[in-house]
Amino acid sequence: MTSRLLSDDRLIVGLDLPSVEAAQSLVDRIADGVTFYKVGLTLLAQPGGVAFAHALRERGKRVFQDWKLHDIGAQVEGAARSVAEGGCDFLTVHAEPQVMEAAVRGRGASDTKILAVTVMTSLSDADLIEIGYGMTASALVERRVGQALACGVDGVVASPLEAAMVRRLATEAGRPDFLIVTPGVRPAGADKGDQQRVATPVEALQAGATHLVVARPIIADDSPIMAAARIAADMLTVETP
Repeated sequence: MTSRLLSDDRLIVGLDLPSVEAAQSLVDRIADGVTFYKVGLTLLAQPGGVAFAHALRERGKRVFQDWKLHDIGAQVEGAARSVAEGGCDFLTVHAEPQVMEAAVRGRGASDTKILAVTVMTSLSDADLIEIGYGMTASALVERRVGQALACGVDGVVASPLEAAMVRRLATEAGRPDFLIVTPGVRPAGADKGDQQRVATPVEALQAGATHLVVARPIIADDSPIMAAARIAADMLTVETP
């Protein structure tokens, strides 16, 4: 029997591992302890990577394919259609209007949820200035969330520090179902790693996040199932909007 403590599907474990074999081993170790996994580019680009994502769904898991699609509309539309037809719960695209609109067309009537990536959680305000954006991360997220709502995507990927703003904008737009998926989540006292804009699981949920993506604090732990359980226990203290 799967414990409610461990099967909270607001927790998405990022399989940020170097090989499909390593990811499969981790999933086997956690067994029924986690219901939702993120499969990123490192695994998807490997031989058998997409098949691995499909196999997770066949095992009854929910799967987030983190492609971060970014191309001309026709290519994004075709790619989104292919991913949706293959079976996928969450699919990411970059938060640019043409890209988002194409992805929504491509997924059609499938159950695949399109998430728009606003600003990478590894980027600081100084990084954005260096890239050439004339605004802070918060201001850029606000602009892109407005565009995402207008384009009809199902939600966004944003840092926990912008989650409250995203929730406010979605509520004002009449979209209480809008998904807010937050990477950059670290248990209290954990190392930030390469993330700049981070928060604890409780802080992220209280700010309005619907799902938390956690990788390193779980997959690098000697007992990943216990690490997931500790985070899930914290999450149970907060009701998702």
